[in-house]
Amino acid sequence: MILMALDHVRDFVAIPANPVDLQTTTVPLFFTRWITHFCAPVFFLLMGTGACLSMGRKSKGELSRFLLTRGLWLIVLEVTILRCLGFQFNFDYRLTMVFILWALGWAMIVLAGLIYLPDWAIVTFGVVLIAGHNLLDSINSQNPLWIILHQPGFLVNTPRFSVFAVYPLIPWVGVTAVGFVLGRIYSWPAKRRRAFLLRMGLALSAGFILLRAVNIYGDPSRWSVQKSAAFTLLSFLNTTKYPPSLLFLLMTLGPAMLALWALDGKSPRVLQPALIIGKVPLFYYILHIPLIHLIALAICYARYGQVHWMFQSPDPSHYPITPPPGWGLPLPGVYLVWAMVVLLLYPLCRWYAGVKQRHHSPWLSYV
Repeated sequence: MILMALDHVRDFVAIPANPVDLQTTTVPLFFTRWITHFCAPVFFLLMGTGACLSMGRKSKGELSRFLLTRGLWLIVLEVTILRCLGFQFNFDYRLTMVFILWALGWAMIVLAGLIYLPDWAIVTFGVVLIAGHNLLDSINSQNPLWIILHQPGFLVNTPRFSVFAVYPLIPWVGVTAVGFVLGRIYSWPAKRRRAFLLRMGLALSAGFILLRAVNIYGDPSRWSVQKSAAFTLLSFLNTTKYPPSLLFLLMTLGPAMLALWALDGKSPRVLQPALIIGKVPLFYYILHIPLIHLIALAICYARYGQVHWMFQSPDPSHYPITPPPGWGLPLPGVYLVWAMVVLLLYPLCRWYAGVKQRHHSPWLSYV
């Protein structure tokens, strides 16, 4: 959740640039973007794992209903409150971009049905979606259903209204399904569980290196030798996120498994503040976008004396704002704003975590 805020701060206040375009990027800018690649895969994986763990408190029917209603709620949040009051600060719906909450919501809805299947069927379903979806890369269709499932693009595109889907569902649903079955290992003895996480993390990481080195399958973008060894490494790591390729998921989920292994049964003091944010992730998510946007608005007013650009997002290339001439902070400034956002939100997250601990209303589980 904390890393995710870095990427959104960069979207709003950084000097406009494509961090993964090897012709124009820098090494620090590339890795500022690359480190945030771990966020979405871990969200989807652990959402499935959390659903599995909640079966200790809920029946399958109760869990299925919760996943269904929670999924629908996330989709509604995505296309209403967060679009208007968070990313865009406007209500004209000229452009609606559907991102991660849209995909998380649909993944929950699919999982609401999957949980009735045996574990072997769920994990097989997930692995097939993850490992096989790149076989579909050659299909280029503007059919809205295909855009929802596999290919980013416009669901609606008229002179007055546009809806652009950024997160195709097929691979993300697969990660959620695998995450659900992963939750079973948390009933194992600690030694066996940690050994599994270590082996799985090493296997996925090694699989990424080997498959990427072969450079034939697993990502529509091939790596190549660049102007320097550093940029050749960037090319090797520059896998496709939209939709997440097999190599993108191996690159991120392998280290994620190793992190789960390293932290299993431990609670380092340095990570205690992060646990507070982790207890109220949706609350943090809902607040951090408008806070970043407000900071960008304040910077814009201080520099230009007017702020109309901060309310304009007419197309995907000008989203979430239209950068004014000469806009943007250098990377040190981006990191400073990121730290400010996290520090400002921490007391609010701590307060709300306390509210959820003291009160057990089921409605609190939706924020």
